[in-house]
Amino acid sequence: MSVPKGKKVDVVTLGCSKNLVDSEFLIRQFKANGIEVAHDSEAPDGEVAIINTCGFIADAKEESIDTILEFTEAKKRGDIKQLYVMGCLSERYPGQLKKELPEVDKFYGKFDWKDIVSQIGATYRRDLMNERSLTTPNHYAYLKISEGCNRTCSYCAIPIITGKHVSRPMDALLDEAKRLRDSGVKELQVIAQDLSFYGYDLYKDYKLAELTEKLAGIDGIEWIRLHYAYPAGFPLDVLKVMHDNPKVCNYLDIALQHISDPMLEIMRRGVRKSQTYRLMEEMRKQVPDIHLRTTFITGHPGETEQDFAEMEQFVKDVRFERLGVFPYSHEDDTYAHKKYKDDVPDEVKQERADRIMEIQNGIAKELNAEKVGKTLKVIVDREEGDYFVGRTEYDSPEVDQEVLMHKEDNKVLTIGDFYDVEITDSEDYDLFGIAK
Repeated sequence: MSVPKGKKVDVVTLGCSKNLVDSEFLIRQFKANGIEVAHDSEAPDGEVAIINTCGFIADAKEESIDTILEFTEAKKRGDIKQLYVMGCLSERYPGQLKKELPEVDKFYGKFDWKDIVSQIGATYRRDLMNERSLTTPNHYAYLKISEGCNRTCSYCAIPIITGKHVSRPMDALLDEAKRLRDSGVKELQVIAQDLSFYGYDLYKDYKLAELTEKLAGIDGIEWIRLHYAYPAGFPLDVLKVMHDNPKVCNYLDIALQHISDPMLEIMRRGVRKSQTYRLMEEMRKQVPDIHLRTTFITGHPGETEQDFAEMEQFVKDVRFERLGVFPYSHEDDTYAHKKYKDDVPDEVKQERADRIMEIQNGIAKELNAEKVGKTLKVIVDREEGDYFVGRTEYDSPEVDQEVLMHKEDNKVLTIGDFYDVEITDSEDYDLFGIAK
């Protein structure tokens, strides 16, 4: 089916920011062909709808399936004419999905989405293959520096879906960053499944520090934030770049998942408890103002109350500024699914996750209270009700807390601009302030 110029395609993105980048590349191709595109529209009404799915854990798969079902109903009503599904879920379960969802016109994997362009009668523009149409606010963008993962964590389906780690060449990333800068982007969220491994496959050396430093050298980019590092083999030279360069946010997203040695071994994390404690100490020593975001998994097969107690103590000891918890999901074809019995009851998984978050809530409240009276640099993301809403360098969009600036107390603020903001009050997960 071809889509005449002037017609419309609806693109829906589910899952992580890495998926969002893929959607943005696709949208750019459509727009270059004169096709109108709506992203995450509440009322899709295009000729074609494309759903970019997530297939990471059970909840994400369920959301993807539910969304596909909603769109098959829209197709039956005649609201849309064609429905395509792409991304991680269809990469992982192509045969099963085709059988169970015949209403979908075609399924595409994570890496063959380019064929969608020709499927709807447009021409894939190779000269635009590194260009994107942003779906984020104009002042920030995600920069995906690699695909895939070489780790063999027991619980994780990502390597099954995406394959081995493949770094993008540094020159291409710098060119993309400059194009983003030229379009108005001031803040880069540097993302990958495993930042720590960046560059080794291309340059036989870990290059995250060099890449970060070069990105910071681009005029007009004011903030650079690092997401999804891995503790084993973490490149410590990144910390010096973070300390020395004010453009590199004092922020690191590093998924630790557990702390007890028995669980780290069962989970095949390649790191031990003592090493993890030392790494956290080194990060706080080299970058005293660093704000650490991490995630934990509760209820992985084999987790005992003693293992969990060590996790509780670790959270209390390190006092992470940002933290999330996921009850374990027994994922098809993973090492854990093949080798271990899912032996922790679901209610215990959730109860342990709730206990960690209860501890974290208290820590977050205390750390936020310490910011009251300080003046912090804030970027304004949007207006919402009676407030201008922004973030500090310690906060990533969508996942972290925000700074709320009441319109009655503040001058008119410009979306995408930076301001010095005096923090006047705090809650568990939000700050309040007045721009100077």
